[in-house]
Amino acid sequence: MYKNFFKRFFDIIISLIGITVFSIPAIIIAIIIKFSDGGNVIFVQKRLGKNKKIFKLYKFRSMNVNTPENVPKHLMENPEQYITRIGKFIRKTSLDEIPQFINILFGKMSVVGPRPALPNQKDLISERDKYGANDIKPGLTGWAQINGRDELDNEVKAAYDGEYTKKLSFWFDCKCFFGTILPVIKCRNVKEGKTEKNENVEKNENVEKNEKNNII
Repeated sequence: MYKNFFKRFFDIIISLIGITVFSIPAIIIAIIIKFSDGGNVIFVQKRLGKNKKIFKLYKFRSMNVNTPENVPKHLMENPEQYITRIGKFIRKTSLDEIPQFINILFGKMSVVGPRPALPNQKDLISERDKYGANDIKPGLTGWAQINGRDELDNEVKAAYDGEYTKKLSFWFDCKCFFGTILPVIKCRNVKEGKTEKNENVEKNENVEKNEKNNII
């Protein structure tokens, strides 16, 4: 009952509250972004939703207009060169995520769930398939978010997403929601650029690709 009805009900209520509470900060952020370089205020990116259907995710633009598209920030060689001054602040405080309340209101996302993956994050998507974590709506925050966020490699992240999928309930959503507050306030687990784990994963992937090419 909760998963099929009440979860959506709470998503609508919380998204409306979020839009109302953050309306003034959102307007201020939008004005600063617009006047900083004249580019678009909202960054639109294709992400995977429920059952791996593509949807458009909204965020406040935190990087300049020359930033490579569809590349997760933690996999960039030097993301600092692209992040704007206001971008550094809104990313650390997660204020860049405010527009996602619109995604939640329109039913593309939930308040709590696995973070929506990019279509080209094949490894993460494949790992989530093992747990059925791609079969539910992605969330603004989730169990993996409060247990490591950018510091987690794909296998561990997918395992947390799978645990959330299995335990999905009102009380577990409350645990994830309120467990997000402190890490956001303290700006914990936010990593810009490649982490050591992600570098090792990428190196292994490159080795495998080279081995395959040599065989061919």
